[in-house]
Formats: sequence, C-alpha cells, structure tokens
Amino acid sequence: MRTYEEIKTVLEAGLSIIDCDLKLENVNLVNVYSSQIYPTNIYIKGKRIVSIDPKAELKAKKTLDCGGMYAVPGFIDGHMHVETTLLSPEALANVLVPQGTTTIMADLMEIANVAGIDGVKALVNSITTLPYRTFIQVSSRVPTAPGLETTGGILGLAEVEEILNWTESISLGELDPSKVLTIKEEYLKKIAVALQHRKIVNGHAIGRAGQELNVYASAGMSDDHECVTYEHLIERVQLGITVMLREGSTERNVEELIKGVLKHGLSHEHLIFCTDDKHAIDIREEGHINYNVNKAILLGMPPMQAIQMATLNSARHFRLEDEIGSITPGRLADILLVKDLSNITPIRVIYEGKVVAENGRLVVESKQRNYPDWIKETIKLKTPVIANSFAVPTQSQGSTTRVNVIRIYDDQIINEWDEEELTIANGQILSNLEKDILKLSIVERYGKTGGVGIGFVKGFRLKEGALATSMSHDHHNIVCVGTNDEDMACAANAIHRLQGGMVVVKEGQVIGKMELPIGGLMSEKPAEIVIKELENVNSAARQLGCHLPSPFMTLCFISLPTVPKLGLTDLGLVDVLNHKLIDVEI
Repeated sequence: MRTYEEIKTVLEAGLSIIDCDLKLENVNLVNVYSSQIYPTNIYIKGKRIVSIDPKAELKAKKTLDCGGMYAVPGFIDGHMHVETTLLSPEALANVLVPQGTTTIMADLMEIANVAGIDGVKALVNSITTLPYRTFIQVSSRVPTAPGLETTGGILGLAEVEEILNWTESISLGELDPSKVLTIKEEYLKKIAVALQHRKIVNGHAIGRAGQELNVYASAGMSDDHECVTYEHLIERVQLGITVMLREGSTERNVEELIKGVLKHGLSHEHLIFCTDDKHAIDIREEGHINYNVNKAILLGMPPMQAIQMATLNSARHFRLEDEIGSITPGRLADILLVKDLSNITPIRVIYEGKVVAENGRLVVESKQRNYPDWIKETIKLKTPVIANSFAVPTQSQGSTTRVNVIRIYDDQIINEWDEEELTIANGQILSNLEKDILKLSIVERYGKTGGVGIGFVKGFRLKEGALATSMSHDHHNIVCVGTNDEDMACAANAIHRLQGGMVVVKEGQVIGKMELPIGGLMSEKPAEIVIKELENVNSAARQLGCHLPSPFMTLCFISLPTVPKLGLTDLGLVDVLNHKLIDVEI
C-alpha cells in the first residue's frame, strides 16, 4: 500500500519538482473508468502512475515511443491455485507475465493440505521478489472434507486468523456450502473473522440453487467461480454474488457463460475472470487471463467490457481499485502495450513501472529458490502397496453385481453418478475395459493410516496400463487409474520413489514420468523443462489410449469430495451433495 514517501514523490514528479522515471508517448490509453480510448502520454515515477493528461509536459529520465499501441491495465486472475500450474512461483513468472497477468489471487490450499501453515509460508517467502503480484486467499477448508479424507496439514481457526493478519492476505478462500448450510461453528467463525478484517469471503457453490443458495449467500459469500450454466450465473448475480468466469485446463466455462450474458443483455459489472486450475503447458499454448478476454471478445463481447472484467471489475471486487485495475494517477503502473484489442497479445508488459516482458518473453530474472528439504519429503507409505491393495471384494453371491460409477466429462470437473453391472470372479468385482469402466484408487500418502480407497470410473478410455499422480484435490493423496492391479501398484510405488509427480505405467514399466518434489505438487525446474516433461507424460498417456485434453488434470480432480456428484478419498466413495461415505457396491 502507498507510503508517505511514495505519495510525496509522485506529487513532486507531477509538479515538475523532480523528473519522472518513464514516459510512454504516442500511446492510446484504454481508460476502464470512462470506457474511452484516446491518445495521450503516460508518466511514471517509481512504481506509480503520475499523469495521463494528454496536455502534460513533464520531464522523464527515459521515454518509450509506443508507436500508437494501446495501453491496457495489467490483468488480474481472480482465483487460482499456483500449485496446479506444476511450477514454483519463481518459474511461473516465465509463463504468466508475458501473457499480461500482473496480479493473481492465490488460494494456497493445496500446499496447506500437504504441509499446513508451514507449507503456505514456504511459498509466500517467494512472492515479494517476483515480477508479478500475489495476494493470498486464506484457505478456509483444510482439510476440505473432515472425516472423509486424510490430509497432511490442517488450518484451524487460529491458523486462518494468523494468515488473515498477513499483509498479503486479501480474502477468506473458497468455502463450500456443506460447511455453511449445516451451521458448522468453526467455519462460521472463520467467516466472521474475515469480515471483521473487512476482507471478502470467496464462495464455491457448484450446483446449488434456490433457497439453499440464498441461505448460503446470507452467510457473507462474495463470489463463486463454479458456474457452468447461465441460469446459475444470473441467480448468483441476483443475490449480490460476483461470478468468476473460469477457464482452466479442464474447467471450460467462459464460452457457455459469455454466450448467455450476451444473449440476455446482462450487465458485465459483476463479472470477473479466473483460471482456478491451469497447467503451465496450457498457459503457454493458449494464454492466461488474456485467453479469457480474447475468447469473450471472439464471442461478441465489446473489447472494453472484456478488459474491464479482467481489470477494474476484479480490483473493485477485492477492494483494491485504489491500487490496481486501471491506468490512472497514483495507481501502480501495471500496463500492457498491445497492437490489437480484438486479440490481446502483449508486446510489452510493464509491472510496477518496469518493463518485465517483451514479445512473449520475460526480460527480468526470476531466480529459482532452493526449497527446504522437509517440503520435498512428503510422500510416506505406512504399508506396502501391492496388486492386492486394489482388490474390490463383493458381498454378492452371484456372477455379477451393480456398482456406483463416477462418469467424467472431458472439459469439466463435475461428474455424473452412474450405476453399472460388473462381473464377479473369485469373490472380487472386476473392471470392464470394453465398457470403459476402470478401477480408480486413492492411496494415503502421509504415513498416517495406510488406507486405500477404491472405486470405479468411466471416461478415461485407457486400453492398457495405469496413470498416477500425487496431486489429487484437495487431500493430495496418490490417485491412480488403471486397467489392471499390477500396473496400478507399480504406478503408486513409482510416485513414492519420486517423492511426488506423475507417472505412466505399461506392463510393469514406467514409460513416462515427471517429478514434482515441492510438496508432491510442484517442480523445482524451469518452466520450459516442466512443460516438456508434461508433454511427454501426456503423450505416454495417449499411447495407452487416453485422449482426454488434459488427462492428469482430470485425474487430479476426480477424487475431489466437494464437486458433485461423486468423489473418492483414501476412506472411500463420497456422495458429495450429502457429504457422506457410501458403498461402491449397490
């Protein structure tokens, strides 16, 4: 926030007592407050904007001729999980910043589930030195589903209140309805503490509607990033809930929602953008928040409105419009210089008054930290994992039985609850490759219980082998899907040896792997190496017949016990809406 020295320095520069540091001349300003675009000069002193007056004639130490390019405010991601990019915060700069994202609102619940408040601190230690800004959405539900999963860390009321007092914290992180509608004291106290700090509360209300949604909103929820239909979007806006239009690796919601907004002529005032969960490879190939903006424009939204959703709307929502979200005097100088407003590709990215990226490349150093050993030694198996660990015994005396099956979508994290008939042999329920019904397992990896939860899933289309990863929202135990028990055991044990990562197994051999040692969630390597490794494991998955757009992102969400309709944890199959464990066999 602004200091006395900053205020004084900006005033002196504006009054020509001292020189500005940078002048952007011959530029077309995209003014998100007035919804106008006009030629001017932009003067910057230190981190802040001094003047945007076309008639101002101030001295500057350096002048940059922008050649008539447009000056757009730096983009804001309203909700994302850094860990799901698979990159450390330092490596993330290389893919994030060149796309024009200068501020992220990060919920670090993944590392918190692995290592508690110490894990959060391990990541936050990086953020002050990075060429982008990070605010913390204080994780409200670690663990996500108490009593239904095993995690490595816990953030109770005391830890949440401590983090809310950090200068980096901006809100209480996403809180699902099961914690509110059942009037659970711990979570209501977390909401109260956040509101007393004048910080907003992020929502997570997937599938909720009607009076149930009204009651949820009444607890103080400010937003929701889980809308998949326009009907859900408009109902939330009517209740005063800001809607985040999300476009991640597997959560593709922008097109459906923007089409609805345009068809019905809804105001964009209470809409903002987020990515939630997006792999680094998809950020590099598609873009980040600029991808959401460009997609909205392509669908027919006026560029000014799409830009406002990515800048001013988001800043206002988080009560930061006095600092970011616009190119106006006194604000931090986060500026994108672009040639075309119909397809925003930053030519230069300016962060806090300094050029940090040019022509798609970072031009400042984002030096990789050495993370402590303890955060890289988090995979502990209490009991050995063998093929028989994945056996599913039956209670039936017949040759077949009916089971509950999770049916996945290619481009959404929600799933369907199917019932299917499977064959029994030697007292065990078998998967069915012809019907694409495979075994799915969660192996507890914190060395606490040694539990293995097993269910069935439809939609991976594997013809042989197995996939496994140590990133499985939100508990982050080892999740594995496979065509046979032997390869599943091999995959789980490979994750243990790697101390976190992704593996592809065929006929007892690891044919693709990627190390994720930081909490079992993130790599220590530079972005270009991580992206290449992800390409390789995705390619290996395709060799087994899995042609999902992002197979490991789908795999890491399939276990989530808070996204309808079914989840799977180390304790078993979860009926998400009723928040309870159920039997696999019907």
